[in-house]
Amino acid sequence: MLTPNLSASTTTFSPFLSSPSSVTSITSAATTSCSTLVRCRTKTLTTAIATSSRTNLFRVHASSMIEKETPETHRPLTFLRESDGQLRASDSGSSNSVRARFEKMIREAQDTVCAIIEAVDGGGKFKEDVWSRPGGGGGISRVLQDGAVWEKAGVNVSVVYGVMPPEAYRAAKPAGSEEKPGPVPFFAAGISSVLHPKNPFAPTLHFNYRYFETDAPKDTPGAPRQWWFGGGTDLTPAYIFEEDVKHFHSVQKGACDKFDSSFYPRFKKWCDDYFYIKHRGERRGLGGIFFDDLNDYDQEMLLSFATECANSVVPAYIPIIEKRKDLPFTDQHKAWQQLRRGRYVEFNLVYDRGTTFGLKTGGRIESILVSLPLSARWEYDHQPEEGSEEWKLLDACINPREWV
Repeated sequence: MLTPNLSASTTTFSPFLSSPSSVTSITSAATTSCSTLVRCRTKTLTTAIATSSRTNLFRVHASSMIEKETPETHRPLTFLRESDGQLRASDSGSSNSVRARFEKMIREAQDTVCAIIEAVDGGGKFKEDVWSRPGGGGGISRVLQDGAVWEKAGVNVSVVYGVMPPEAYRAAKPAGSEEKPGPVPFFAAGISSVLHPKNPFAPTLHFNYRYFETDAPKDTPGAPRQWWFGGGTDLTPAYIFEEDVKHFHSVQKGACDKFDSSFYPRFKKWCDDYFYIKHRGERRGLGGIFFDDLNDYDQEMLLSFATECANSVVPAYIPIIEKRKDLPFTDQHKAWQQLRRGRYVEFNLVYDRGTTFGLKTGGRIESILVSLPLSARWEYDHQPEEGSEEWKLLDACINPREWV
């Protein structure tokens, strides 16, 4: 899920609206997953956000029309505008506000990841779409398709704000919130990415990170402002190379341990539980970290934590790709990869909050579904032979393991 499609996952978002599974997604409708920005609540709005990234947050007017994004020819230095109250003195100055620094972080992360993806691919180039919302904000969607290494790679960012209609707020608000739904001023920003390699021995990666705020509802003057962070990075291989999975989880644990030793075990379990395909009784992949509605720590600490997590994507993933991208494979290996891609599609379209939110609210479909692979496969009653490499992957998806 690209993403806040900000696809836990995916196409998220997922904003994020994950993935992805990105949003892809009002998350993913802003950055859907990719997978495209960001995971229900935040992601849901951010897959309006990155999507899910998922890329376009839409605002419902009193007339019930949906506000679409406007294509732009140039990337702005910032999507924040002082006239919209996004650069506020109360946030300690425009360049030092959490909003401004989070936008700077996700745009730098997008540039870094895209540059490295192109370098490793050796030929493929990202197609870029820049868009804005008349109601406030915009985003940048980048997709590399049919390259030498990557079948499809999406990296989306979105920064959107305005007023949420009641139905959007119900989906985006943190769990346990008792506020009555009404027109609520909001801000959502996120990055969401899903990277699908061609080689069956090279794993798919999804990541998205998002930040969300709501101001006092217009009909509830004096209500406190809410804010939270969300996101995660997870690995979805078709075949298990234990050293690869251990390396990936070690980098995630290292990023978490710099801030709180309880983060990795807590967010690792959260990831295993979130990317669960209920109708299959199995996980989408081999996990990583995932968190949402995170606001029970100092805001500055959590901004630094989200930045560290985003910066850990390249060292966690690219060494694995370098080792596996050129391994020889058979048609049987490719068919199994496509079956696992089918599971990825099922999760994003059925369970990923950023993706489903983006679809239900009329988000930009290309951004919402950017987390999906170019090819996938469904075979009737496919059962891998017990003890085979395919069976080992499926067993690990059914029975999550501790990798570090």
